[in-house]
Amino acid sequence: MLNLSLRPILIASPHPRNDFLEQQMINRLSDRDVVRIRSPQDLILESLEKVNPEYIFFPHWSWIIPKEIHTKFTCIIFHMTNLPYGRGGSPLQNLIVRGHKETTLTALKCTSELDAGPIYLKRPLSLSGTAEEILERASDLIADMIVEIVQVQPTPFSQQGEVVEFRRRQPKDGNVSELDSLGQIYDYIRMLDADGYPHAFIETSHFHIEFMDAQLSDEFVEARVRIRRINRD
Repeated sequence: MLNLSLRPILIASPHPRNDFLEQQMINRLSDRDVVRIRSPQDLILESLEKVNPEYIFFPHWSWIIPKEIHTKFTCIIFHMTNLPYGRGGSPLQNLIVRGHKETTLTALKCTSELDAGPIYLKRPLSLSGTAEEILERASDLIADMIVEIVQVQPTPFSQQGEVVEFRRRQPKDGNVSELDSLGQIYDYIRMLDADGYPHAFIETSHFHIEFMDAQLSDEFVEARVRIRRINRD
């Protein structure tokens, strides 16, 4: 039964992989409303004021959260590094190209400075498998973290340590033609193998060749390939 004295929880994510996360929140936080928005166009102050959420959680959100919103509401984002190490874009890919096998998923309060807000929780996360598999594991972990934040209401603490910033990677950075080891090629393919990501690739004069579903052995990398003609016009 809903407790009408408890304010709603809002989940902001457009990604279908977070549909299960939304359902988990409905089931596990059954004493209050759970509201979902799926588009940055729906992140509007006037609409949020009508919902009046206690927390707004942003799992895998790629857009700037307006200052008028993160100063009005408690907005919590999830970043796939042990902050302050790895502030910035493309954390999953930047970690893998640096040779990390594991990372820390950090829940932090959104502030005007990118990925610099105080921290609510940190949890270990494996970087094995494809990007899609990693993101699905992260979604399950985020569900647990959301429940803990809502039920325990921990006080966030300031980030400590040396700040290391990551550069957001571009589609062109997925070109594997200059790599010199099978391990590197395997990592590039798997770290870009997720819905919505530009795949690892090479190009010839006429064709763009993308790679998915990679498997690594001692002697070769085996992968599924998609080839399309390049339109130079």
